Amino acid sequence: MRTSSIAGQTSVRRLTGAGSHARTVHRSDDHDGRHADDPPVRSADYAALSAGWGAALGTLLLASRDKGDEPVRPAEIVPLGVATFALSKLVSKEKVDKWVREPFVEEQPNGERVPKGENLRYAVGELLTCTRCVGTWSALALVALRVTRPREARVVSAVLGASAVNDWAQAGFNWVCAKSNAAQSGASEAESRADRLARAAARFER
Repeated sequence: MRTSSIAGQTSVRRLTGAGSHARTVHRSDDHDGRHADDPPVRSADYAALSAGWGAALGTLLLASRDKGDEPVRPAEIVPLGVATFALSKLVSKEKVDKWVREPFVEEQPNGERVPKGENLRYAVGELLTCTRCVGTWSALALVALRVTRPREARVVSAVLGASAVNDWAQAGFNWVCAKSNAAQSGASEAESRADRLARAAARFER
């Protein structure tokens, strides 16, 4: 294999077989050292998002210093987690919040979601298409609300928690219905097959 670089292109010459055939692959590199097939985003863009999250967390820590020994009680972790699930799913996937994703994500008719633009805009688009990533920010927002406005936070968590329970209940109901329909379909098919065999046996006896 031989590699050469000409005018921003990297040419890789590969030998296949016993050296009798050669194939040349060209890859274009931009001024940042990225290949043409790399995502149009820099490490600094990811670092900016991480820094923003860290700054928000630091601000929350400062705000919680005068909120007692336990600003968030251990018993509240599960309700907050359920509310975080509902909020992250709402922001990342549901049609009603498509307007939040639209500046950063292109949603194609086949359901595929592709980040738009480049650099920080692209990084935000990647974040919004990742439910767990959105969940990290959602958890920070809900805990911040709990620390600063406990009464309002309980109402918001209750609404989101009830929404999550509804999602799980609907998913379970759909699963039960699908299993029931499959069982009924299988029983009907078995009855039909048995009926055909009985008719064939009757014709044979004649």
